[in-house]
Amino acid sequence: MNRHLRLGQIDWVGFDMDYTLAIYNQTEMDALSIQGTMGKLVARGYPESVLHHISYPMHFPMRGLLIDKRHGHILKMDRFKVVQKGYHGLRELSKEEIRSLYQHRKIRTNTGRYHWIDTLYALSEATLYAAIVDALEARGDEVDYARLFADIRECIDEAHRDGTIVDAVMNDLPRFIERDPNLASTLHKLRSAGKKLFLLTNSRWEYTERMMTYLLGDAMPEYPSFRHYFDVIIVAAQKPAFFQERRPLMVRDGDSVRPAAPPLERGAIYEGGNLLDVERFLNVSGDRVLYVGDHIYGDILRSKKESAWRTAMIIQEMEAEVIAHEACRDHHAQCGLLENRREELEDQLRFYQQRIKDLSRQIEESPRVTNGASSPPRVDYAISFLEAERARAKRTVERIRGQLRALDVDIGRIEREIDRHFHPYWGSLLKEANEVSSFGDQVEEYACIYTSRVSNLLAYSPLQTFRSPRDLMPHEL
Repeated sequence: MNRHLRLGQIDWVGFDMDYTLAIYNQTEMDALSIQGTMGKLVARGYPESVLHHISYPMHFPMRGLLIDKRHGHILKMDRFKVVQKGYHGLRELSKEEIRSLYQHRKIRTNTGRYHWIDTLYALSEATLYAAIVDALEARGDEVDYARLFADIRECIDEAHRDGTIVDAVMNDLPRFIERDPNLASTLHKLRSAGKKLFLLTNSRWEYTERMMTYLLGDAMPEYPSFRHYFDVIIVAAQKPAFFQERRPLMVRDGDSVRPAAPPLERGAIYEGGNLLDVERFLNVSGDRVLYVGDHIYGDILRSKKESAWRTAMIIQEMEAEVIAHEACRDHHAQCGLLENRREELEDQLRFYQQRIKDLSRQIEESPRVTNGASSPPRVDYAISFLEAERARAKRTVERIRGQLRALDVDIGRIEREIDRHFHPYWGSLLKEANEVSSFGDQVEEYACIYTSRVSNLLAYSPLQTFRSPRDLMPHEL
């Protein structure tokens, strides 16, 4: 929980469909997307011999990555928009490369140079980009990184529009969709508690009907069809425009559509629409609506910024994140001990560095004792003592610095081991080193609660109050 949420004060619960109610098999979807895109890239002039004979590492990308189309790099940032990890193709960028390109000036991620990979749907874009950059440069080709990424995006979009991807999914739903046995019971529990449910999806009606029938059609005898679970169904919503623009709400009547009018009817199929009209037609204030979605921008960020809707984000990766976090408890504890030791050593280092300065000043200010103008100075035992003390302090400083360097190596090694538990290339989805990742920062900022799947709500009362942990600033720790 990121903030308090009282389900007892929620009247309407809305759901996105893709990657929210419908959980996709990510590996199969990525393979389908890549296969459907390669032929279209070849048609644009890319070498068939390369595209059809390279390995596409489906496990390479994750959400929250940033494409730098100028240099062909894929980057991961922390919450302060500082790049901490990066790859060129499948080659990891060195710390020096990252610092020289990204850490000495502010990165403006909202410019045309950069593109966020913020949905599971978009992971195949990063996979294709990294693999093709590697393959073309291995041949010695000069790569226009921005043009390549634009071509990949356009070809993937074309594969969705012309049915290459959608038709394959609809014709083999068990291959691409995980049918959650607890989904119907979860929706039924919410309805039984007096909640009204609505479906708000960008998918077209034909695809929505096929998908939702597969997920819920025969799940419970109390519901003759999936349409009986929902009080309102809105398709082709075009989020995030739904939250920002005043597109009219239409109602489907066979093959035609006409403007909708209040009140909205149960069983009708609505298309398009906008936030203000839907709230008005439902006669509900935004703070009484909970919307559940997976898209950090289209579902969560925009609904939170443009409305008072409460938000629940579905993060399919959370199950793996939790398992990895539990597996790393000992590593985290070890890191904590080493970091405490580093603070102790840094305190000692500052003490001895100041000690050297103090001794040097005493030596400079001490009077020199002489026997006369023509005689060499006598040995001044006080100064000799101070110089010996300063030499010992300098040796101690060098010893402490060596210990700090060794500690940094140990901490770096453990942090790499922790990263490998989460993701072989990028580490945790929601964290980056000691900070929250850029993606995690958006989740924390805009999602009231988050979980791995809708059916996890079945474990809670429909009147549950989710309470966020106390938010502490550094001086309170």
